[in-house]
Amino acid sequence: MRILPMTRLPVLASLIAAGALLPAPAFAQYGWSDDEVTTSSGSTAQASSYPSGDQADGGYDDNGDGYGNGGGSRPAGAPVRQRLRIDPYIEANQIVTQRIQPDSETSVYGGVAAGVDASVQGRRAGGSVSLRYDRVISYGDDLSPNVSPSDSLSGVARGYVAAAPGLTLEAGGLAARTRVDSNGGSTIASGQPIDSDNEARVYSLYAGPNLSTNVGAAQVSANYRFGYNRVEEPSATLVDNTATFSDVAEESVVHSANARIAVDPGRVLPVGVAVGAGAFQEEVSNSDQRVRDFYGRGDLTFPVGPGLAVVGGVGYEYVQVANRDVVRDGSGNPVVGSDGRYQTDDSSPRKIAFETEGLIWDVGVVWKPSRRTQLEAHYGRRYDSDTYYGTFSWRPSSRSAFNASVYSGISGFGGVLTNSLANLPSGFIASRNALTGDFSGCVSGTGAAGSADCLGGALSSVRSAVFKNRGVNLGYSATNGRVTTGFGIGYDRRSYYGAPGTLLAAANGQVDESFYGNVSLGAPLGPRGSVAVNGYASYLKQADEALSDALLLGASAAYSRSILGNLSARAALSLDTIDSELIDETNASALLGLRYDF
Repeated sequence: MRILPMTRLPVLASLIAAGALLPAPAFAQYGWSDDEVTTSSGSTAQASSYPSGDQADGGYDDNGDGYGNGGGSRPAGAPVRQRLRIDPYIEANQIVTQRIQPDSETSVYGGVAAGVDASVQGRRAGGSVSLRYDRVISYGDDLSPNVSPSDSLSGVARGYVAAAPGLTLEAGGLAARTRVDSNGGSTIASGQPIDSDNEARVYSLYAGPNLSTNVGAAQVSANYRFGYNRVEEPSATLVDNTATFSDVAEESVVHSANARIAVDPGRVLPVGVAVGAGAFQEEVSNSDQRVRDFYGRGDLTFPVGPGLAVVGGVGYEYVQVANRDVVRDGSGNPVVGSDGRYQTDDSSPRKIAFETEGLIWDVGVVWKPSRRTQLEAHYGRRYDSDTYYGTFSWRPSSRSAFNASVYSGISGFGGVLTNSLANLPSGFIASRNALTGDFSGCVSGTGAAGSADCLGGALSSVRSAVFKNRGVNLGYSATNGRVTTGFGIGYDRRSYYGAPGTLLAAANGQVDESFYGNVSLGAPLGPRGSVAVNGYASYLKQADEALSDALLLGASAAYSRSILGNLSARAALSLDTIDSELIDETNASALLGLRYDF
């Protein structure tokens, strides 16, 4: 008998469908003009000259006037930008969910909620938060056979404050939940109620300082991040002995530090020169896993034309992934504790699952034809294998943005989640499901770029095993008057590590692949109404052939209409389906409710 296996828990597979912007763990983002942002990064976490996602993408500027014009005053005819926004609200909803297949069953239940969406953007501080508390009200087995009374908290927050010239402090947090089925499929931010017996909750917090200053002709930047991540999976129970892997991840602690000194081309030499170093460590509670990554390197930038440069770097890196075995009984079988998880044998030696050290290098090209367009593409050798990474950003106008990234790195679930959370913009509007109110995993930036950022790929799996992941994602968002549109597509591949002679050895070399896509539209409908439409699709290909691949599809539409002052009426519809070899289930939901905005 084993507990619910990791491969049966793609715990956030439908969050992937929302799209993801996992930042590429590039060694360096190069700039060669005085007004460009120069950043450096380590194995999984990016350090920048500015708080991640802020000034670099138009979230704020040195003057604090929100326009980035360098003049400290609003351009003639430009709208006054809102610095402070606080929107508390309460809701009361009535929801009906109809199971369409494999059988027909109706659930009627109620819900109340209280939340706040807030944002502040100023000269020395900025941040956004979207926090919501929900209470599901069951009417009993006769009316609500698939619904249990429950409380939940969901949301996302990120902000920064200037502590001193060149020094900022930033922090962020995340709370999300998902429905987990024993077949291995999962849904999050769908129109279905989440039963407490089939629920997992993910929490993440991070904080740290960023330093950016000039010393003579040199630009000096450094940062440190501390991250804490936790997965609460109360439905972890014993299942048949066909399970291959250990339980889902529980806790992860992340430390990341990076420093870089750079001199732009033409300041001292015809070429740009930079040196940097970084350290990353993540400790995962399951099997006492540990990832360590230390590197040092030098980089050169060779301008070859206006806005075009060839870049290259070389250095040394040491990477180690290790874990302990679990407690075993007299027959050598793993012991499951009272919490339904495997218990780590702290007395056993930590064994190496992956280790490499030596030369690392990469070459590439950086193209910046304008402030609205930037391309980086790199190829090199790292993690004892070929490495490809890069980014592309294009802002056709002040109201639209396109982003793409190719990434590669080694970490546990916490390292990826901490990094992705830290790279959200400080000014954003969070996306929430119209039926459940849960945070969907995506935000829309309110800065000049206005790009969409999602945490989906970071949450595509919460297996306890450390992994190497590679992937690519594309995102686009646009605003035309009061009409907003966006889409995201991506691919994420995770290859897991496990030390021989331990329980995690079964995971070593196993590969999970995720494909995902999302599209959304929001528009006014008459002088007092608005409509929002969303659709998603994701496909998870599991490593273990004994477990089922899963296809998730869904769509929703919501209508809101102001009826008296701050009081509005809401209506929403959704359709969700999970298709795999083990389950084929489709649910439709409808909501009617009232909302009051203070």
